[in-house]
Amino acid sequence: MENVGITIDGRKTTVPKDYYIIEAAKKVDIDIPTLCYDPNLEIVGACRLCLVEIENSPKLETACSTKVREGMVVYTESEKVIRMRREILQLLLDNHPNDCLTCQKAGECLLQKYAYKYGVKFREHRGARRPEYIDTSSPYILKDDSKCILCGKCVRTCYELEERQVLSFANRGFNTRIVLDTDKNFETSKCVSCNRCVTVCPVGALIDKRQLNKTRVWEGSKKTVKCRVCAYGCEFEVLSKNNKNIAVRAKEPTNGRPLCLKGRLTTELMYLDSPDKPYRKIGGKFVESTWAKTIGVADIMEKIEKLEK
Repeated sequence: MENVGITIDGRKTTVPKDYYIIEAAKKVDIDIPTLCYDPNLEIVGACRLCLVEIENSPKLETACSTKVREGMVVYTESEKVIRMRREILQLLLDNHPNDCLTCQKAGECLLQKYAYKYGVKFREHRGARRPEYIDTSSPYILKDDSKCILCGKCVRTCYELEERQVLSFANRGFNTRIVLDTDKNFETSKCVSCNRCVTVCPVGALIDKRQLNKTRVWEGSKKTVKCRVCAYGCEFEVLSKNNKNIAVRAKEPTNGRPLCLKGRLTTELMYLDSPDKPYRKIGGKFVESTWAKTIGVADIMEKIEKLEK
């Protein structure tokens, strides 16, 4: 692969010519803010927060979708760039609920992180805000449309698996929102509660409901474990607080790992001191169930019991 030499914020580096600016910046330890970019997903350039200034270019360009060129000189924190990022963040905050103190995502929310970095604050205004529609139909995932920033990461990761593809965009302009199966809820849709969408959401629009109100990022500790249900070996984090394992949450489904509810619940059963009750979706309804039936080992256990008698 042919390489090109570029300069980013005064740091010179050589990278493959098919690199995007955001990838080249990471090579020299420069973190360009972004809300919609994910190296594992299709590039869409939706949030515009990764805009950078390129020498001799008439306009700002998105670092996630602009490829490097020989001799390119890039500025990621110029006055023009910072001014634009502040405007973007202000628009997002103007349409976002001011509940950071109680939000489960606090401490990990990228919108919170970048608003702090660039000194952007909530402000009072008379304009419209996103509707406060909250989907609580699932025992596994909570969806709050009022916090959604329409980055589309949940839609893209859901579409990575052909047999799922539940989430999509609906409506236009200010009324755009993320829907399930053309506007159903988690319970009535064909969602399989794999939590792929939750793992990539940069804000508190999609939350792991089984972690809700148990702990936040600064309160306890976590360790990464691999699922043992199948050969994919999806990764989960076991969250601990006061010397007790209290929750399990999925990590991003990288390297082709699909994530599934069975793997997540099996991991809960193996590691948690007091796991919450499991649920199965039967006929479009979530029904409290036994662990054996939920993780699909009821028949096996029954046979083992007969053999051991």
